[in-house]
Amino acid sequence: MTGTLYTIGMGPGDPELVTLKAARILAGVPVVAFFAKRGRVGHARSIAASLIGAGAAELRFEYPYTTEIAHDDPQYRVAIDCFYGKSAEAVAAALDGGDDVALLCEGDPFFYGSAMYLFDRLARAYRSETVPGVAGMSGCWSRAGLPMAHGDDVLSILPGTLDEADLVARLSGAHAAVIMKVGRNLEKIRRALERASLIDRAVYVERGTMSGERIVPLRDLVTPTAPYFSMILVPGRQGVR
Repeated sequence: MTGTLYTIGMGPGDPELVTLKAARILAGVPVVAFFAKRGRVGHARSIAASLIGAGAAELRFEYPYTTEIAHDDPQYRVAIDCFYGKSAEAVAAALDGGDDVALLCEGDPFFYGSAMYLFDRLARAYRSETVPGVAGMSGCWSRAGLPMAHGDDVLSILPGTLDEADLVARLSGAHAAVIMKVGRNLEKIRRALERASLIDRAVYVERGTMSGERIVPLRDLVTPTAPYFSMILVPGRQGVR
Protein backbone atom coordinates (compact mmCIF):
# COMPACT_ATOMS: atom_id res chain seq x y z
CA MET A 1 0.00 0.00 0.00
CA THR A 2 1.28 3.46 -0.86
CA GLY A 3 1.68 6.15 1.76
CA THR A 4 -0.36 9.30 2.32
CA LEU A 5 0.85 12.77 1.41
CA TYR A 6 0.18 15.32 4.15
CA THR A 7 0.65 18.90 2.95
CA ILE A 8 1.04 20.83 6.18
CA GLY A 9 0.83 24.56 6.85
CA MET A 10 3.34 25.52 9.55
CA GLY A 11 1.99 28.98 10.28
CA PRO A 12 3.74 32.37 10.18
CA GLY A 13 6.83 31.52 12.22
CA ASP A 14 6.02 31.16 15.91
CA PRO A 15 5.97 27.40 16.64
CA GLU A 16 3.15 27.94 19.14
CA LEU A 17 0.90 28.92 16.21
CA VAL A 18 1.21 25.48 14.59
CA THR A 19 -2.13 23.65 14.71
CA LEU A 20 -2.71 20.65 16.97
CA LYS A 21 -3.41 18.50 13.91
CA ALA A 22 -0.14 19.46 12.26
CA ALA A 23 1.77 18.69 15.45
CA ARG A 24 0.10 15.29 15.79
CA ILE A 25 0.93 14.28 12.22
CA LEU A 26 4.53 15.48 12.49
CA ALA A 27 5.06 13.46 15.65
CA GLY A 28 4.20 10.21 13.89
CA VAL A 29 5.05 10.56 10.21
CA PRO A 30 8.13 8.61 9.00
CA VAL A 31 9.23 11.10 6.31
CA VAL A 32 9.33 14.91 6.44
CA ALA A 33 9.89 16.95 3.25
CA PHE A 34 10.63 20.65 3.08
CA PHE A 35 12.08 23.42 0.93
CA ALA A 36 15.17 25.47 1.75
CA LYS A 37 17.29 28.20 0.26
CA ARG A 38 20.92 27.46 -0.48
CA GLY A 39 22.88 27.09 2.74
CA ARG A 40 19.81 27.45 4.95
CA VAL A 41 17.95 25.00 7.16
CA GLY A 42 14.58 25.93 5.70
CA HIS A 43 12.06 28.15 7.46
CA ALA A 44 9.25 25.60 7.68
CA ARG A 45 11.74 22.99 8.93
CA SER A 46 12.92 25.39 11.63
CA ILE A 47 9.35 25.92 12.83
CA ALA A 48 8.84 22.16 12.97
CA ALA A 49 12.11 21.41 14.78
CA SER A 50 10.59 20.47 18.13
CA LEU A 51 7.63 18.63 16.58
CA ILE A 52 9.24 16.07 14.26
CA GLY A 53 9.28 12.53 15.62
CA ALA A 54 12.54 10.81 16.50
CA GLY A 55 13.97 8.80 13.63
CA ALA A 56 12.00 10.53 10.87
CA ALA A 57 13.77 10.63 7.52
CA GLU A 58 14.07 14.04 5.87
CA LEU A 59 13.83 15.15 2.24
CA ARG A 60 15.41 18.58 1.82
CA PHE A 61 14.71 20.36 -1.45
CA GLU A 62 17.09 23.25 -2.13
CA TYR A 63 15.84 25.93 -4.50
CA PRO A 64 18.03 26.32 -7.59
CA TYR A 65 17.61 30.09 -7.47
CA THR A 66 16.37 32.68 -4.99
CA THR A 67 17.07 36.26 -6.06
CA GLU A 68 19.94 35.70 -8.50
CA ILE A 69 17.68 35.62 -11.55
CA ALA A 70 14.41 37.32 -12.48
CA HIS A 71 11.34 35.10 -12.21
CA ASP A 72 10.23 36.01 -15.73
CA ASP A 73 13.55 34.84 -17.20
CA PRO A 74 12.98 31.70 -19.35
CA GLN A 75 16.01 30.11 -17.67
CA TYR A 76 14.28 30.47 -14.30
CA ARG A 77 11.06 28.93 -15.60
CA VAL A 78 12.87 25.88 -16.93
CA ALA A 79 15.01 25.42 -13.82
CA ILE A 80 12.18 25.81 -11.32
CA ASP A 81 9.90 23.45 -13.24
CA CYS A 82 12.67 20.84 -13.24
CA PHE A 83 13.25 21.44 -9.53
CA TYR A 84 9.62 20.87 -8.61
CA GLY A 85 9.45 17.84 -10.89
CA LYS A 86 12.47 16.17 -9.28
CA SER A 87 11.22 17.07 -5.79
CA ALA A 88 7.87 15.46 -6.57
CA GLU A 89 9.66 12.33 -7.80
CA ALA A 90 11.53 12.05 -4.49
CA VAL A 91 8.29 12.36 -2.51
CA ALA A 92 6.59 9.85 -4.84
CA ALA A 93 9.38 7.34 -4.22
CA ALA A 94 8.78 7.53 -0.47
CA LEU A 95 5.02 7.21 -0.95
CA ASP A 96 5.48 4.23 -3.28
CA GLY A 97 7.56 2.60 -0.58
CA GLY A 98 4.60 2.77 1.78
CA ASP A 99 5.75 5.73 3.87
CA ASP A 100 3.52 8.64 4.77
CA VAL A 101 5.15 11.98 3.94
CA ALA A 102 4.61 15.35 5.62
CA LEU A 103 5.37 18.15 3.16
CA LEU A 104 5.98 21.33 5.14
CA CYS A 105 5.08 24.84 4.05
CA GLU A 106 5.24 28.22 5.80
CA GLY A 107 1.90 29.87 6.48
CA ASP A 108 -0.96 28.11 4.70
CA PRO A 109 0.12 25.70 1.95
CA PHE A 110 -2.53 26.82 -0.54
CA PHE A 111 -1.70 30.52 -0.23
CA TYR A 112 1.43 31.42 -2.24
CA GLY A 113 3.01 28.21 -0.95
CA SER A 114 5.72 26.25 -2.78
CA ALA A 115 4.08 23.06 -1.55
CA MET A 116 1.24 23.66 -4.02
CA TYR A 117 3.52 22.78 -6.91
CA LEU A 118 4.22 19.34 -5.47
CA PHE A 119 0.59 18.89 -4.49
CA ASP A 120 -0.43 19.58 -8.09
CA ARG A 121 1.94 16.87 -9.29
CA LEU A 122 1.05 14.23 -6.68
CA ALA A 123 -2.44 14.64 -5.23
CA ARG A 124 -4.27 12.82 -8.02
CA ALA A 125 -1.99 9.79 -7.86
CA TYR A 126 -1.78 9.35 -4.07
CA ARG A 127 -3.95 9.64 -0.99
CA SER A 128 -3.62 13.23 0.13
CA GLU A 129 -4.66 15.40 3.04
CA THR A 130 -3.99 19.11 3.43
CA VAL A 131 -3.64 20.64 6.89
CA PRO A 132 -4.29 24.40 6.81
CA GLY A 133 -2.02 26.78 8.67
CA VAL A 134 -2.25 30.29 10.08
CA ALA A 135 -1.41 32.54 7.13
CA GLY A 136 1.54 34.89 7.45
CA MET A 137 -0.65 37.95 6.99
CA SER A 138 -2.86 36.86 9.90
CA GLY A 139 0.16 36.56 12.16
CA CYS A 140 1.43 39.96 11.01
CA TRP A 141 -1.77 41.94 11.49
CA SER A 142 -2.32 40.31 14.88
CA ARG A 143 1.19 41.24 16.04
CA ALA A 144 0.73 44.77 14.68
CA GLY A 145 -2.61 45.15 16.47
CA LEU A 146 -4.39 46.06 13.25
CA PRO A 147 -8.05 45.03 12.86
CA MET A 148 -8.07 44.74 9.08
CA ALA A 149 -11.57 44.45 7.66
CA HIS A 150 -14.80 45.81 9.11
CA GLY A 151 -18.37 45.17 7.95
CA ASP A 152 -18.41 45.11 4.16
CA ASP A 153 -14.85 46.39 3.69
CA VAL A 154 -13.14 45.12 0.55
CA LEU A 155 -9.77 43.53 1.40
CA SER A 156 -7.28 43.27 -1.46
CA ILE A 157 -4.30 40.91 -1.27
CA LEU A 158 -1.70 42.00 -3.79
CA PRO A 159 1.76 40.81 -4.83
CA GLY A 160 4.24 43.66 -4.90
CA THR A 161 5.51 42.33 -8.22
CA LEU A 162 2.59 43.98 -10.04
CA ASP A 163 3.50 47.05 -12.06
CA GLU A 164 2.97 50.40 -10.38
CA ALA A 165 -0.10 51.43 -12.37
CA ASP A 166 -1.82 48.13 -11.60
CA LEU A 167 -1.03 48.48 -7.90
CA VAL A 168 -2.47 51.98 -7.84
CA ALA A 169 -5.67 50.90 -9.59
CA ARG A 170 -6.23 47.96 -7.27
CA LEU A 171 -5.37 49.89 -4.12
CA SER A 172 -7.67 52.73 -5.09
CA GLY A 173 -10.63 50.33 -5.16
CA ALA A 174 -9.94 48.68 -1.81
CA HIS A 175 -10.77 49.66 1.75
CA ALA A 176 -7.99 47.48 3.16
CA ALA A 177 -4.95 45.82 1.63
CA VAL A 178 -2.18 43.31 2.23
CA ILE A 179 0.85 43.71 -0.02
CA MET A 180 3.16 40.70 -0.16
CA LYS A 181 6.37 39.95 -2.04
CA VAL A 182 7.83 43.29 -1.02
CA GLY A 183 11.60 42.74 -1.40
CA ARG A 184 13.08 44.88 -4.17
CA ASN A 185 9.61 46.22 -4.96
CA LEU A 186 9.47 48.37 -1.83
CA GLU A 187 10.01 51.76 -3.47
CA LYS A 188 7.46 50.99 -6.19
CA ILE A 189 4.93 49.93 -3.55
CA ARG A 190 5.60 53.09 -1.57
CA ARG A 191 4.92 55.25 -4.65
CA ALA A 192 1.74 53.32 -5.42
CA LEU A 193 0.43 53.83 -1.89
CA GLU A 194 1.22 57.55 -2.14
CA ARG A 195 -0.70 57.79 -5.42
CA ALA A 196 -3.63 55.87 -3.92
CA SER A 197 -3.64 58.19 -0.86
CA LEU A 198 -3.07 55.24 1.50
CA ILE A 199 0.52 55.83 2.59
CA ASP A 200 -0.43 57.28 5.98
CA ARG A 201 -2.36 54.12 6.90
CA ALA A 202 0.29 51.69 5.68
CA VAL A 203 2.24 49.63 8.23
CA TYR A 204 5.38 47.65 7.44
CA VAL A 205 5.83 44.28 9.20
CA GLU A 206 9.07 42.31 9.00
CA ARG A 207 9.44 38.80 10.41
CA GLY A 208 6.02 38.89 12.04
CA THR A 209 5.70 36.48 15.03
CA MET A 210 9.41 35.59 14.72
CA SER A 211 12.63 36.70 16.39
CA GLY A 212 13.80 39.97 14.91
CA GLU A 213 10.23 41.15 14.38
CA ARG A 214 9.92 44.75 13.24
CA ILE A 215 6.71 46.77 12.94
CA VAL A 216 6.81 50.42 11.81
CA PRO A 217 4.65 52.90 9.91
CA LEU A 218 5.72 52.70 6.28
CA ARG A 219 6.49 56.43 6.25
CA ASP A 220 9.14 55.83 8.90
CA LEU A 221 10.89 53.09 6.93
CA VAL A 222 14.00 54.42 5.19
CA THR A 223 15.47 51.26 3.64
CA PRO A 224 15.00 50.85 -0.15
CA THR A 225 14.46 47.08 -0.02
CA ALA A 226 12.91 44.56 2.36
CA PRO A 227 13.77 40.97 3.36
CA TYR A 228 11.74 37.96 2.25
CA PHE A 229 9.57 37.75 5.36
CA SER A 230 7.97 41.17 5.13
CA MET A 231 4.66 42.66 4.08
CA ILE A 232 2.74 45.93 4.12
CA LEU A 233 -0.68 46.21 5.73
CA VAL A 234 -3.32 48.87 5.12
CA PRO A 235 -6.14 48.44 7.66
CA GLY A 236 -9.75 49.05 6.66
CA ARG A 237 -12.20 51.73 7.69
CA GLN A 238 -11.95 51.88 11.46
CA GLY A 239 -15.26 51.63 13.30
CA VAL A 240 -17.49 51.76 10.20
CA ARG A 241 -20.60 49.60 10.65
